Amino acid sequence: MQQAEQTSAAATTPSPPGYGTEQASAGTPRHLPARLATLLTLLLEQPISLYAAAVLRIGYGFLYFTFLLREFPHRDEIWGPGSPWTPALARQLFDQTGWASILTLSDSRAYFEVCYTAALATSALFMLGWRTRAMSVLFAVVVTSFHARAIFMTDGGDNLILLMTLYLVFTACGRCWSLDARRTRLRASTDKAVRLPLDQTSSELRRHLRDARLTVITVLHNCGMLVIAAQVCFLYGSAGLYKVQGATWGNGTALHYALNLDLFQPWPELSRVADEHDVLIAIVCYLTVLLQVAFPFVLFGRLKYPILTMLLGMHLGIAVFLGLPLFSGAMIAADAVFLPDRFYRYLGQLWGRVLSCADIRQVRASTSAETAPVPPQAGPTG
Repeated sequence: MQQAEQTSAAATTPSPPGYGTEQASAGTPRHLPARLATLLTLLLEQPISLYAAAVLRIGYGFLYFTFLLREFPHRDEIWGPGSPWTPALARQLFDQTGWASILTLSDSRAYFEVCYTAALATSALFMLGWRTRAMSVLFAVVVTSFHARAIFMTDGGDNLILLMTLYLVFTACGRCWSLDARRTRLRASTDKAVRLPLDQTSSELRRHLRDARLTVITVLHNCGMLVIAAQVCFLYGSAGLYKVQGATWGNGTALHYALNLDLFQPWPELSRVADEHDVLIAIVCYLTVLLQVAFPFVLFGRLKYPILTMLLGMHLGIAVFLGLPLFSGAMIAADAVFLPDRFYRYLGQLWGRVLSCADIRQVRASTSAETAPVPPQAGPTG
């Protein structure tokens, strides 16, 4: 009897709020379907990091355009018919490695000059975002062709630019800060063409085709941006783990040896001055390894902003002290993929405010000049 009363009392006693819900969630994770649905919605319906993709397009287009301009006086010795690595030798290597290059299709000097001029134009148009979808493919062909033609003269910066140009083909990198975006805005504001009415079947078919096209573009763009981010994380992580295995990075003398190599001394005096600070060089060595190893683990918090700032300083130091501007520029552009769109929108708003303030000052200056009193004139003499 007493046992029955205890049972009935337990049945009538109210449970704490959320008690049953916590037990159910502990037994069956109901939050997982909601998270998967959110992830699929983000992947299929909303393109991510459009401003970051635009920065990557502008950065790599500008880097390769300036690279081709810098090597313009030496173009024949590096990629042309007058190169020690002749087109015939390059074609023999392509048969073994599977590479291809449009520069080896002909040994004519005129053909090479046309290809070089077309490469400059393609890099500039890709940077400006003119017909970005087609220009991204042509830019990838240009970078691959020049990379394969002189593959023994490439370094880590060239390899990174090659990978990023291939990834950018799948992204919608012309949606922002491009001539395509400007043309789209102008067309949307001035489109007053009269369209013929369509029947319901044609309208439904066009709507489904448009939705399918947008879905494919969104999925390719999001996957491309995720692959770019994963590539950068893998690059930093592998570089940091590789440095950990080296004795020179462990005792903090790796930069000392790098600063004393003739190949990495664009300004010998500057390298000599930097080499005199032993403690600072050791600190920079340890900090470099720490940043590269920790980078993939700080991407989902606010700690990534100071890490990216320190990495920016590191790459600028590599460009100045070691004479590797192309590699540093490629890495700085790659780091831009981790900055959110709101950061780039804020930069755009800040730039607009600066321009508006400059216009207001100019108007005020011109107005004050027009309304200024006439200075007193000297009277007639004699």
